[in-house]
Order: sequence, then C-alpha cells, then structure tokens
Amino acid sequence: MVLVLTLALGVRVGAAVWWQCRVGDTFFFGDSESYWFLGRAIAEGKPYEYGSPDARIFRAPGYPLVLAPLFVFGGADPPILWARWLGAALGTAAVGGVGWIAWRLFGARAAVAAALFAAIEPGAVAMSVMVLSEALFCPLMVLHLALWIAASWSPEPAAAAQSDPARRQGLLRQGLLAAGAGLAAGAATLTRPSWLLFAPAGVLASLAWSRGRARQGRIGAILLAAMAAAMAPWWIRNYGVVGRFVPTTLQVGASLYDGWNPRATGASDLSVVEPLARQERLRQASAANELPPYEYRLDRRLREEAIAWARENPGQALRLAAVKFLRVWNVWPNEPGLSAWPVRLAILLTYVPIVLLAAAGAARTLRRGWPYALCWLPAVYFTALHMVFVGSIRYRVPAMLMLAVLAGGAAGNWPGIAAARRRLAKGLHPSQPRRVGVDCSQAAEFRLVASQVGIARGGDRIGVRHPAPQPAGGS
Repeated sequence: MVLVLTLALGVRVGAAVWWQCRVGDTFFFGDSESYWFLGRAIAEGKPYEYGSPDARIFRAPGYPLVLAPLFVFGGADPPILWARWLGAALGTAAVGGVGWIAWRLFGARAAVAAALFAAIEPGAVAMSVMVLSEALFCPLMVLHLALWIAASWSPEPAAAAQSDPARRQGLLRQGLLAAGAGLAAGAATLTRPSWLLFAPAGVLASLAWSRGRARQGRIGAILLAAMAAAMAPWWIRNYGVVGRFVPTTLQVGASLYDGWNPRATGASDLSVVEPLARQERLRQASAANELPPYEYRLDRRLREEAIAWARENPGQALRLAAVKFLRVWNVWPNEPGLSAWPVRLAILLTYVPIVLLAAAGAARTLRRGWPYALCWLPAVYFTALHMVFVGSIRYRVPAMLMLAVLAGGAAGNWPGIAAARRRLAKGLHPSQPRRVGVDCSQAAEFRLVASQVGIARGGDRIGVRHPAPQPAGGS
C-alpha cells in the first residue's frame, strides 16, 4: 500500500508540474479564479465577497479556507503551483481512504487494487491539480463514507447487557464514528454544495437496506445532527448577510438555469444568466420600496425561470437529461481543450476497466445491502443531480473513487485467485491445511484477521486455515 500511495503522490506531483508548464499562471476553469480570489480575501482579512457586495454568498468557504494559508506564507501572489501541490497531497489522502474502505469491505488484496485504480484514474489525478474544489471535496467525501461504514460495522454488545460497560463503550464508539461522519459530511458540503442532499438520502437508504433499522436510525440521527452542527456557522453568517436561510450558496439558481433554459445544450454556458441579471439590477434601481438583496433575488428568479421552462418543455428537459447523462459518463472528455488523442486514450483505457469491474463488484455485493451500497450510491446520486444541472465528466470524479472500491473488490476476487483460495479452503493444497470453522453473524468484523491468517469465506461462515503440525524430527 505504501508503494501505491507513493505512486499516487508521484503521479499527481508530476501532473501538477506538467499542467503548470502548459497553462502558466492562468486558470483553465473560471471557478479556479473565484476560489483563488476568496482564499486571498480570507488571508488578508477582507470581506468574504467575490468582486462586489452583490456576491457575498457566491462560493462555499471550504476550499478558499484551505487556500488561505498559501497567501499567509506566500504573500499576496503565491505561486499557483503551490496550490496544485496541495491538491496532489489531498488527492493522495483520498487514495488512502479508498484503500481503507476496500480493505474494510473486501480485504487486503482488494485494498491494494482499489487504491491503485484510484491512484491512476485520470479524472481523479486532474481534479487534484486543477485548483478546483474537488481537490478538497474528494478526501472529505471519502472520509465521510469511511466513517459511516465504520459506524455501521462498529461492534455493539447484545441489548440484554443494557448496564454492561462494554455495551456503553460500544455505543459510545458508534456514536463518535457517526458524529465524525456527520462532521465530515458538513465539511464536504461546505466545499461542494451539491453534496447537501446525499446524507439525508443515504440515511433513508440505510433504513431501507439494513435489517438493523434501529441501529441505522440511531447512526443516521447522530450523523445528520453533526452535519447540521458543522454547517450552522455558515447558516448563521448567511442569515446575517441576506436575512434569509441559505443552506449553501446563492449560485444554485444560476446552476439550475444553466441546465434548464431555452438555449440549454447540456454543457455550461452561464452567459444565459446575464439578461436576467441586468433586469434584476434595473428593478433594484427603479424600485420605490426596499427589495430583498440583489443576490438573493437573482437566485430566486433564476430558479423560478428554470423550473417554469422545464414544466412547459418536459420533452426537451428529458432529452437534455439523456444528453447530460452521456456527458457525465462519456469515455473521453467533452471539452475540446482536453480532447487530444493521448488524453482520450488515457481516460478510455482506465475508465472503462474500472467501470466494468465496479459493475461486477456491485452485482456481487448487491444482496449484502448496507454499507456496500455506499460504494455505488454516490454514482447514482451525482448522475441524477447532473441530469438536471449541466453534465461533464468532471462531476463523476468523486463517484469514480467509490467505484474504484467495488472494482478493487472484483479484482481481488478474480476467478483464478478465487479458485485457488477455494482449493486451499477445501484442503486440496499439497500442504493439506487443517480447517477450523468459526460461525459469526458479522463476518466483516474478522476482515483484519482474514488478511493476516487467510480466510475461506462463504456467506456468514468463516473457515480459518491453520497449517498442519509438522513432525519434530527430520524424517
């Protein structure tokens, strides 16, 4: 695993240097400029607004807060390469998290395979070095899901021992893991606001998939409470700015109108927002009475216009949904600036195998329910979201990290390897190992032992292999 993480870091550092040489001290995406500007504003103690007081809830604060130390130590104009290297370190952390989840769910061999997939997946590498919020969001999302899985599988003594200290300790550990998952979910949402609805949807899914609904309900309640606590300072600040509750940012309306408007193509074109923005400015200038803040009004206007257009043009909205789906899951980039054949082939030759292996892994674990579903739920969530908003392969990158877990699980159980393990388990190996059966309703709790002493596992039945005793003498 250390070698895989070293590879992940090396690939990302190299990509950062290559991309910096290609674009220089400029940004390929317009979003990067806004994060850079706001990071500088935080470091210099200036108001948190992008360009004017009419953009005070323009971006969530997570990624600018991480960029701010670069300006503290590097002055008003630090090298952009520093931000790319920071993203490389964050991306490597995400790879480590992917490996941990795969180890927890599938074992040590799958952990190495999953981490390797995440280390070399071109989208994950690119988002680590592009000075975009995905650089921070990906490790936070993986942390959120890892802690949720750990809470779901944390040991819990039987209810009969209500006063037993072991039960209290188990419940405390479970609660701390769930609270950590909620804090990570809040931090991830304050980095990428599109993650806001995943936790509530995931809690409902856990209640549907899990037999222990009381357990999952308790974990979900703690998780959501901790997530709300993490986001509360931002909510309070936003209420002080516009006098209304704003859970994330006031760019949701612009993003929705970007996806649903008469000129929509499935790609982003925010120039369609400008006519409505001008109308709202004129309305503000000519209003006799005081109006809500311009930023808030524009967001509401754009939401209303987008929803009205979709209702009046349902066929067009469905056609756009199909186009956006294809854009999100395209086998190579949609952007002309990233469509050179070497780039296309690099994505095609990594993306397709990961997706096919992930599909195999999902099919094999579908009946295992929760928390295996957390590996493919992000893909469903982001796909549904961006069949409404604009579509791009950029938006599948976080989901690809969790699909890498499933791909690692499938690769770690490749038929040849699995057949060899079955032969060993049945005593067909020349060493004729002696088997000791151990029954356990929560076989997942023995993954660590399995990775160290070897396990032949089937359903909830675990067979631990011990070598046969050797004779003491030389003959």
